[in-house]
Amino acid sequence: MQINDTEHLPIIYQDKFIIAIHKPAALLVHKSPIDKHETRYAMKILRDQIGQWVYPVHRLDKPTSGILLFALHQDIATQLSSDFETRAVSKEYHAIVRGYTPSSGEIDHPLKEIAVFKHMQKQVQKKDPKEAKTDYKRLQTFELPYSDGRFPSSRYSFIRLNPLTGRKHQIRRHLKHISHPIIGDVKYGKGEHNRLFKEKLDSHRLLLAATKLEIRHPATEEALILECPLESNFEDTLKSLQQYKTRLEY
Repeated sequence: MQINDTEHLPIIYQDKFIIAIHKPAALLVHKSPIDKHETRYAMKILRDQIGQWVYPVHRLDKPTSGILLFALHQDIATQLSSDFETRAVSKEYHAIVRGYTPSSGEIDHPLKEIAVFKHMQKQVQKKDPKEAKTDYKRLQTFELPYSDGRFPSSRYSFIRLNPLTGRKHQIRRHLKHISHPIIGDVKYGKGEHNRLFKEKLDSHRLLLAATKLEIRHPATEEALILECPLESNFEDTLKSLQQYKTRLEY
């Protein structure tokens, strides 16, 4: 297989069985019928990069950056996919959200399945919502001296999240549910806050990143912890916010 030298994805971990990369924001995991015009996707880039077929075992939304794990063999993919489904994998994310969240909490809010295509919506709506839980902890808070249109200043939180289930768009939907939507989320977020971050902080992305995976290695069965830093455009936004950092006692 010919190796592609034009585009490479940062490799976090690789052995004979699995490979983990740092997926940038705005990149699909694999080719999708709902984004037909997109020609770039992580699975293809990585396949060409290492000269070997790769098998996705979980997914990240296109606008989300962070750790993305692939198997290098079909049987390994089957095993890892099962681990994700049975919650044998621990996942950690970081996000910047609207408002001051509580210091910590668990969002226990069942979610309905999301229809991939319009013709499937009626069928999906008939199904009962499925269990969905997300733990979170507030790490920092900020107050910017800019109005969101309602108040003279705007408040935000930097939080760590641990989804305990794996529903589609779970973190994004859960944070919307508790009225702390993620900044840069054009589907579940608030336009006025997204615009504020674009205009004042030059931030043009969804501020959500997958930063840590804890898995049982499919071959050795040893615990394996995979971590990656925030993508540079996310890190730059967080650094810009530090001048507006506040201290909360609750």
